[in-house]
Amino acid sequence: MLPMITRRNYKPLTLSDFFNEDFFPTFNRNSNSLPAVNIREDEKAFYLELAVPGMNKNDLKIEMQDDVLTISAEQKDEKQEDFEGYKRREFSYSSFCRSFYLPEDVNGEKIGALYKDGILNVEIPKLDEEKKKEKIRTISIS
Repeated sequence: MLPMITRRNYKPLTLSDFFNEDFFPTFNRNSNSLPAVNIREDEKAFYLELAVPGMNKNDLKIEMQDDVLTISAEQKDEKQEDFEGYKRREFSYSSFCRSFYLPEDVNGEKIGALYKDGILNVEIPKLDEEKKKEKIRTISIS
């Protein structure tokens, strides 16, 4: 009886295997993707939680203009490896921008943010009752 010969399935090594995705284990490099966000509200404030792992605090930017809160980030990375006469040099770039329309009853002057363990927490306090009354203005009709 002849020995049984089995053929193993194998994937040939390609150039893309050498430059795999794990070389830059940072935030999603696809510039079209947006970070996940949780939004919650209580009687005192609105709370945003954005998942931005791999980002540094200095990469993040929060701005408010005309009742629109914009959270954006930009990250650039470059690495070079030298190994037994071979050189490998790669760079990456990732960015995102998310905007949120804020209701009229928020206190834009007291918005605060904290970045820890890949989560950006933004607290948007609501106006207290006195401040809400100050925003109401009666217009006289002539």
